[in-house]
Amino acid sequence: MATKANLGDVQDETADNNGSAASLETREVGVAKSKAQKLAELLEAHRGERHIVVLHDYPDPDAISAAYAHRLISAQFDIETDIVYNGKISHQQNIALVRLLGLNLLKYDPAMNLGQYQGAVFVDNQGTTAEEIFQALEAVGVPALITVDHHELQERLKPQFSDIRRTGAVATIYAKYLEQGLVVLEKSNKMHVIAATALMHGLISDTNSFIQANTEDFQAASFLSWFADAELLGQIMRQSRSKQVMELIRRALGDRLTVESFSIAGIGYVRAEDRDAIPQAADFLLSEENIHTAIVYGIVTGIDQQEKVIGSMRTLKITLDPDQFIKDVFGKDETGHYFGGGKMLAGGFEIPIGFLSGEADEEFRDLKWQVYDAQIKQKLFKKIGVEKG
Repeated sequence: MATKANLGDVQDETADNNGSAASLETREVGVAKSKAQKLAELLEAHRGERHIVVLHDYPDPDAISAAYAHRLISAQFDIETDIVYNGKISHQQNIALVRLLGLNLLKYDPAMNLGQYQGAVFVDNQGTTAEEIFQALEAVGVPALITVDHHELQERLKPQFSDIRRTGAVATIYAKYLEQGLVVLEKSNKMHVIAATALMHGLISDTNSFIQANTEDFQAASFLSWFADAELLGQIMRQSRSKQVMELIRRALGDRLTVESFSIAGIGYVRAEDRDAIPQAADFLLSEENIHTAIVYGIVTGIDQQEKVIGSMRTLKITLDPDQFIKDVFGKDETGHYFGGGKMLAGGFEIPIGFLSGEADEEFRDLKWQVYDAQIKQKLFKKIGVEKG
């Protein structure tokens, strides 16, 4: 098989440790190729099985494209895959990506027969942002086989194969897998073009149009450019913001507080359909002069009869670690799991409202929001080191 022949050329993880830039580059390539080979060996050991590919609850272009690439790779080993998410696909570009490229994703249903899967693959998450699916799989004994992510290590999963890197996007990691021969891409193959186009979009999206890209991201983009459909990519990226999203961004702009170059905005109640407005609003606030970090949050409603405080953090400050910042601010739940985490320059948090969810009375809703808003701001101000009345 062509895949195996290409993998035979994969180098072992060796390099001279002489401290030079050339040596460092050699070591990094060696690690990447070793990971590709190990992934292929694991998939070969599970040839002919059926796997579930788990996305985080609100999948973005990076997660969606990487999952599709994983499906393409798995097919080389006669492994069937179902890509599953819990939550909603709400961002305009995400909807366009799924529709225009014909990507088949399954919305999680507690009635799903999870026992049909011999293994679980976690892409762009480590189980912490796909908690309900993770627990359901654990309950029926489906093992975590693979996790591929670019967020900081969350110590939630113990998979047989793990590839967690500080790249701009998970799409970069999967582009490398493809470049190293796990699938030999061809411009004449429609599925290959779809995969490359989706990965390019995921890469552009998660690196803020390459502003936050590193060398590995640019190399991945160079490879993908040979196979991606530029016209189709343009159609996906030209999607306009909805009126609801614009209204929530306006609300964040009007209600923001600025302290120590942080811009903090609580935007009240947000429909699950508009949940992706939260990170978009954080991106928008970050563009203000003299602001290095933006944090936007709201109570998201319509999530399986539950409500959650969901927030997004964006920063331009290299010395600020969003993962540690969010963990320090919000801590852990009663099971010992953090309410949030992140990666370089970005992070997020999700806090269940619990038994206070779902009350329709306006006065109660207002009081509930005031309490959560005040508590979150108090925790943030304490972490930042300011007193605010």
